[in-house]
Amino acid sequence: MALDNPAFNNPAFQDSKAAKTYPGRPGLTPPAAQTQFATAQHAGTDAAAQAQLEGMYTAPAAGALETDRMTVEDTIWKTVGLFGVLLVTAVVGWVWTMSTVAATGQPTLTPWLIGLFGGFILSLVVIFTSRKKVRPALIFAYAAFEGLFVGGISAYFEMIWEGIVLQATLGTLSVVGVTLALFASGKIRASKKATKVFMIAMVGYLVFSLLNLVLMWTGVNSNPFGLLSDTIMGIPIGLIIGVLVVIMAAYSLVLDFDSIQRGVRNGAPRKYGWLGGFGIMVTVVWLYIEILRIIAIVRGSN
Repeated sequence: MALDNPAFNNPAFQDSKAAKTYPGRPGLTPPAAQTQFATAQHAGTDAAAQAQLEGMYTAPAAGALETDRMTVEDTIWKTVGLFGVLLVTAVVGWVWTMSTVAATGQPTLTPWLIGLFGGFILSLVVIFTSRKKVRPALIFAYAAFEGLFVGGISAYFEMIWEGIVLQATLGTLSVVGVTLALFASGKIRASKKATKVFMIAMVGYLVFSLLNLVLMWTGVNSNPFGLLSDTIMGIPIGLIIGVLVVIMAAYSLVLDFDSIQRGVRNGAPRKYGWLGGFGIMVTVVWLYIEILRIIAIVRGSN
């Protein structure tokens, strides 16, 4: 008999035959009801798991902060930060160098020398201590000293050859940009054979540079750039060697990029991105100084 309450007119509350014809089948016998409940619960769990999995796939990839692992993007930002420090102290070095011109007519070499020796000492400390611990503070200090050196030497050269700093900067950016584009496209890669040739050339260049420095200090060669100012068939030796050195610096950048990629593939800790930025800075400063000297030799010979 039907109950007076209209709510109970639902077939679920009727006899078992009526309950079996109900689409929702809420009136199943207890064992069947338990089975359907378990099936529904399992389906719900699967749906939740599927939704969670889809969420993981559609979510942004974990970055360096989340994984505490080195990434190319994080290394780039660290490198940009280091160059930002270098540019700031380069301005300080430039102003400091030119501060004595009004009184004496000559720029001071103090910031140039402080930056040179301070940067050299700190680079050695960073290189030899980073195997045990990476110290970003030391790398930032190195960038600051390098800025004093770059700003000081740039101001000195600009005073002699107006516009040379802009030329050297554009040349440096061009070499770095082309090298990075070729490396990113896969058209240039570091190889064992090329690296061996590079190392031999580097040793030869260092020996030549030390010999040239000794000849200049002892007065044996009084040219502004020593042996580099001498000519072969009317072409300055510095121009010939300078072109080769720029090629070596470009290949050194390739080695830097390759090392950063390997660090990322090996899952190196995030702090090693500072070493990647440090290595790139060393190479780019070297490249800038070489291009600056090449242009000075060419303009001086003219």
